[in-house]
Amino acid sequence: MQKIILVVDGMTCSACSNGLEKYLKKQNGIVDATVNLVMGNTLVTYDETKINLKKIETYIGEAGFKSLGVWNDNSLEQDQTKETKTGIFYTILAIVLLYVAMGHMIGLPSLPILHMEKYPVYYTITLLFLTIPFLYYGFDIIKSGFQNLIHKMPNMDTLVSIGVISSFLYSLFSTYQILKGNISYLEQLYFESAAIVIYFIKLGRYIDHKNKNKTKKAIQELVQITPKEALIKRDNKEYKVTIDEIEKGDIVICKQGEKIAVDGVIIEGVAHINESFVTGESKHPKKTKNDTVIAGSINYDGYLEYRAERIGKDSTISEIVRLVVEATNTKPPIAALADKVSSYFVPIVIGIAIVTFCVILLFDGNFSLALNNFVTILVVACPCSLGLATPLAVIMGEGICAKNGILVKKSEVLEMASKIDTVVLDKTGTITYGTPKIETIIRYNQMEEKDLLQLVGSMEKKSKHPIGKAFVDYLEENGIPSKKVDHLQEISGEGIVGKIDGEEILVGNAKLLARYHMENIYQKEELKLAKKQNSIVYVARKDKIIALIGVNDIIRDDVEKVIQKLQQQNIETIMLTGDHQETAQIIASKIGIHHVIANVLPSKKAEVIQNLKKENHFVMMCGDGINDSPALANADIGLSIHSGNDIATSTADVILMQDHLYGILNLIDISKKTIRNIKQNLFWAFFYNSLMIPIAIGLLKPIGISINPMLASIAMTLSSLTVILNALRLKNIRFIK
Repeated sequence: MQKIILVVDGMTCSACSNGLEKYLKKQNGIVDATVNLVMGNTLVTYDETKINLKKIETYIGEAGFKSLGVWNDNSLEQDQTKETKTGIFYTILAIVLLYVAMGHMIGLPSLPILHMEKYPVYYTITLLFLTIPFLYYGFDIIKSGFQNLIHKMPNMDTLVSIGVISSFLYSLFSTYQILKGNISYLEQLYFESAAIVIYFIKLGRYIDHKNKNKTKKAIQELVQITPKEALIKRDNKEYKVTIDEIEKGDIVICKQGEKIAVDGVIIEGVAHINESFVTGESKHPKKTKNDTVIAGSINYDGYLEYRAERIGKDSTISEIVRLVVEATNTKPPIAALADKVSSYFVPIVIGIAIVTFCVILLFDGNFSLALNNFVTILVVACPCSLGLATPLAVIMGEGICAKNGILVKKSEVLEMASKIDTVVLDKTGTITYGTPKIETIIRYNQMEEKDLLQLVGSMEKKSKHPIGKAFVDYLEENGIPSKKVDHLQEISGEGIVGKIDGEEILVGNAKLLARYHMENIYQKEELKLAKKQNSIVYVARKDKIIALIGVNDIIRDDVEKVIQKLQQQNIETIMLTGDHQETAQIIASKIGIHHVIANVLPSKKAEVIQNLKKENHFVMMCGDGINDSPALANADIGLSIHSGNDIATSTADVILMQDHLYGILNLIDISKKTIRNIKQNLFWAFFYNSLMIPIAIGLLKPIGISINPMLASIAMTLSSLTVILNALRLKNIRFIK
């Protein structure tokens, strides 16, 4: 068996991907196929003894799409400039069309030559020529709709295609009648209906397409995290080489502020390394001889020589890229409700129309009457409102989410979020803020807290130690100027010493106090802070300890309330972290999480999510680091906060733009209400259409009740109007903030 990922051009919606997937699975030699609409590719598992790559690409062509070859990193980005300009053009054209067709109905002034009653021919021809471009614009929808019908897989595209084409063809017939002088057919023109349905569906797909490109860009950024060049040491000489020239076993040099080029093992030097993009942890560990380093991590404050161990496709970054790509090529069996309905509704309506046409022609012999009833059935059952039922509610739901700081990148999310029964949260950067913060200050003199932190912040501004950032951030956030520091000395592993206003200031740990022979009578307080996972900072002046400060990655203010509300909805909450079990358990107990999974590597996080899904859980993963990307991609919904890593926010399905977690509750709430709204829309769409079908067939004609295409269009219009008004009700949703 062989597996191959092919890039596919021409997919615009879930209908396309579902249709292609079903078609490929039918072919002899193809064992399995998973079409990924987001990445624009398909993962095909095939028997190489029965089928080859060329034949697979032929099948893709037969299904109405085009294979662009085997997937690689260069297949990831796509320019949307042309698509944006096209969208703007058709927006303007849609406004003009609606103005001409309906402006007079609401009292808007119109051009005398386009007056419907005075110049019916000019009016009709203008509508025709304004509509034709929309048929070209939506040709992909129409093509997909009829291809899926041919392949016996009718879907939303099929519904829209039948609605648009039936409306357009009957409008052409009405145009012919008007040109002959039969002005009564002016009320039977449906050009604007056909055009605007195409416009709104294309608009929704443009928004989806734009967001999907962000996910593709995320994987490119993963690949580009490592530096392009590095310094290697051979025969005691230094050479600058490209990353591709590094071989396993080479000695690579990394200086302060530079990135690690490849995975390796330190053979000389000491430094604090920022590995947060992989580990997700805010603390930067101290690395010494025989410790491992990961490509893309940053050397904060030292000189390192390390031996290259894992390069190219074997590196940690490549592993994460592979996991993300594979995850995006698997998907949960989510069936679109409208597609399910359409698979029965469309064949039934077409069958009824054909049978009616044949029966009238056979028993009455009146071709005009038969054609009239045939078209009337298609128009009265026209799925325009059915085609709008789902996308209108989804677009409305997405828009409301966006206005309230929740960026939904896939329409499917609004369906899946209502089913979520398990929320998995990464610790660092999600449950906590992800950056060191000042948690506890114990003062041992009369100095004001603000003045104390000004001293420490001024000293730490000159330091490169990660903990110092907490104090520097405090000064910046509160607009406090730093003081001048003289004779600053940084003592590795202990702290910093310098002079401010002529006084010697010590900022560091207990080892620094011992170095200066200062008595430490506050060891009990230090122990209490240490048990709470604080990093300890002593501050001394004039040979006396003046303060003890605990620096920690503190818990977000809203987390406990969010956890409580999730549990009230019977949604299980799990903490998933690479941190130690003891540290994770302390934080979990504070916020009410009972299920903790700790000491987990990036690849294992993805396995945890997969196992939960195998147990039939619908899982939302909330994370913020690159290390969370595989888990985010494997979850039914991947959610990241905006303050998190750019890669994680791009890989995620949902981004919380505001720096709190209430968005989780709001997303689930809007999802449930959107799904309910969609079901209501589908009901009203069918209620109007199905109610009129018996009349359109002519079953009630013996008792004097009949219908023509004009009345059928009124039912269709009412159906669409009801759907639109119902979708607008979603604006009344109130969000937790």
